[in-house]
Amino acid sequence: MNTAYLSLGSNLGGRLEMLQDAVRMLQQQADLEVTRISSIYETDPVGYTDQAAFLNMVVEIKSKLSAKEILTICLETEQNLGRIREFRWGPRCIDLDILLYNNDNIESSKLTIPHPRMHERGFVLVPLLELVADSIHPVTGVPFWKYEEVQKEGVRVWKVIAGVDAFVHLEN
Repeated sequence: MNTAYLSLGSNLGGRLEMLQDAVRMLQQQADLEVTRISSIYETDPVGYTDQAAFLNMVVEIKSKLSAKEILTICLETEQNLGRIREFRWGPRCIDLDILLYNNDNIESSKLTIPHPRMHERGFVLVPLLELVADSIHPVTGVPFWKYEEVQKEGVRVWKVIAGVDAFVHLEN
């Protein structure tokens, strides 16, 4: 069984509902189980900053699927929820990224794992630390917690979540 961590983010429309819908769609996959989720964080935009704040979270999944198969599910989920890629770092109704897949180091034209910039981005790192506090970055060899202090700016707890079931039934 493989363990992967996915980052989810939204800053258009019903942000919470988009995250919930994405988690529900992941749960509906026959060969994938959402096992844990982080709290939800409201975060300032990075890159292109003239846009609304994001809601971000990280989910842990268990699956027999390959990283490429999980990427396909992530892209299909984004498409089914109406994601349109207008420009890099622009507003989006939903964004799913694979952060980690076991402790693998994967580099291909369509997929890089671990996510190449995750340790530089508080909106990814802070929720990830809730789930992998003692883990070590598979490429740099640095414990994830050592990156945290540098990356907390612009990241605020929006809602603490008690578990996957509580999240999918949470009302705004």
